Amino acid sequence: MQGLKAAIQHEAAFRQELALLVMLTPAALYFADSLAESAILIASLVFVLVVEILNSAIEAVVDRFGDELHPLSGRAKDMGSAAVFLSFIVTGLVWLAVLMPA
Repeated sequence: MQGLKAAIQHEAAFRQELALLVMLTPAALYFADSLAESAILIASLVFVLVVEILNSAIEAVVDRFGDELHPLSGRAKDMGSAAVFLSFIVTGLVWLAVLMPA
Protein backbone atom coordinates (compact mmCIF):
# COMPACT_ATOMS: atom_id res chain seq x y z
CA MET A 1 0.00 0.00 0.00
CA GLN A 2 2.92 2.34 0.64
CA GLY A 3 3.99 1.91 -2.97
CA LEU A 4 0.56 2.88 -4.26
CA LYS A 5 0.49 5.85 -1.92
CA ALA A 6 3.95 6.94 -3.11
CA ALA A 7 2.91 6.59 -6.76
CA ILE A 8 -0.19 8.71 -6.21
CA GLN A 9 1.70 11.37 -4.24
CA HIS A 10 4.84 11.65 -6.36
CA GLU A 11 4.06 10.54 -9.91
CA ALA A 12 1.92 12.80 -12.10
CA ALA A 13 1.82 10.21 -14.91
CA PHE A 14 0.47 7.60 -12.50
CA ARG A 15 -2.28 9.99 -11.36
CA GLN A 16 -3.22 10.69 -14.98
CA GLU A 17 -3.36 7.00 -15.81
CA LEU A 18 -5.37 6.33 -12.65
CA ALA A 19 -7.84 9.00 -13.75
CA LEU A 20 -8.06 7.28 -17.13
CA LEU A 21 -8.86 4.00 -15.34
CA VAL A 22 -11.58 5.67 -13.30
CA MET A 23 -13.10 7.32 -16.38
CA LEU A 24 -12.96 4.25 -18.63
CA THR A 25 -14.15 1.63 -16.12
CA PRO A 26 -17.83 2.61 -16.55
CA ALA A 27 -17.36 2.45 -20.34
CA ALA A 28 -15.84 -1.02 -20.00
CA LEU A 29 -18.81 -2.17 -17.95
CA TYR A 30 -21.34 -0.60 -20.31
CA PHE A 31 -19.96 -1.46 -23.73
CA ALA A 32 -18.58 -4.95 -23.14
CA ASP A 33 -20.83 -7.85 -24.05
CA SER A 34 -19.87 -9.97 -21.07
CA LEU A 35 -18.30 -9.82 -17.64
CA ALA A 36 -15.17 -11.44 -19.11
CA GLU A 37 -14.83 -8.69 -21.71
CA SER A 38 -15.29 -6.03 -19.04
CA ALA A 39 -12.61 -7.70 -16.93
CA ILE A 40 -10.21 -7.79 -19.89
CA LEU A 41 -10.78 -4.11 -20.65
CA ILE A 42 -10.26 -3.08 -17.02
CA ALA A 43 -7.25 -5.39 -16.62
CA SER A 44 -5.59 -3.76 -19.62
CA LEU A 45 -5.92 -0.38 -17.88
CA VAL A 46 -4.50 -1.79 -14.65
CA PHE A 47 -1.64 -3.22 -16.71
CA VAL A 48 -0.66 0.34 -17.69
CA LEU A 49 -0.61 1.31 -13.99
CA VAL A 50 1.61 -1.65 -13.12
CA VAL A 51 4.09 -0.80 -15.86
CA GLU A 52 4.06 2.87 -14.80
CA ILE A 53 4.90 1.88 -11.21
CA LEU A 54 7.80 -0.26 -12.44
CA ASN A 55 9.02 2.60 -14.65
CA SER A 56 8.83 5.02 -11.73
CA ALA A 57 10.77 2.56 -9.56
CA ILE A 58 13.50 2.30 -12.19
CA GLU A 59 13.71 6.08 -12.43
CA ALA A 60 13.88 6.44 -8.64
CA VAL A 61 16.72 3.94 -8.36
CA VAL A 62 18.67 5.58 -11.19
CA ASP A 63 18.17 9.03 -9.64
CA ARG A 64 19.22 7.69 -6.23
CA PHE A 65 22.66 6.82 -7.53
CA GLY A 66 23.47 10.27 -8.84
CA ASP A 67 22.59 13.15 -11.08
CA GLU A 68 25.56 12.80 -13.43
CA LEU A 69 24.78 11.88 -17.00
CA HIS A 70 25.62 8.30 -17.87
CA PRO A 71 24.58 6.34 -20.95
CA LEU A 72 23.34 3.38 -18.89
CA SER A 73 21.19 5.65 -16.72
CA GLY A 74 19.63 7.21 -19.79
CA ARG A 75 19.11 3.81 -21.38
CA ALA A 76 17.40 2.44 -18.25
CA LYS A 77 15.03 5.41 -18.09
CA ASP A 78 14.34 5.26 -21.83
CA MET A 79 13.57 1.54 -21.67
CA GLY A 80 11.20 2.07 -18.74
CA SER A 81 9.38 4.76 -20.72
CA ALA A 82 9.26 2.46 -23.74
CA ALA A 83 7.61 -0.20 -21.59
CA VAL A 84 4.89 2.29 -20.60
CA PHE A 85 4.41 3.23 -24.26
CA LEU A 86 4.07 -0.42 -25.26
CA SER A 87 1.58 -1.02 -22.45
CA PHE A 88 -0.57 1.77 -23.92
CA ILE A 89 -0.38 0.17 -27.35
CA VAL A 90 -1.44 -3.20 -25.92
CA THR A 91 -4.30 -1.55 -24.04
CA GLY A 92 -5.46 0.25 -27.17
CA LEU A 93 -5.38 -2.97 -29.17
CA VAL A 94 -7.32 -4.82 -26.46
CA TRP A 95 -10.00 -2.11 -26.41
CA LEU A 96 -10.23 -2.14 -30.21
CA ALA A 97 -10.45 -5.94 -30.34
CA VAL A 98 -13.19 -6.10 -27.71
CA LEU A 99 -15.27 -3.14 -28.82
CA MET A 100 -15.03 -3.37 -32.62
CA PRO A 101 -18.08 -4.94 -34.21
CA ALA A 102 -17.43 -8.39 -35.62
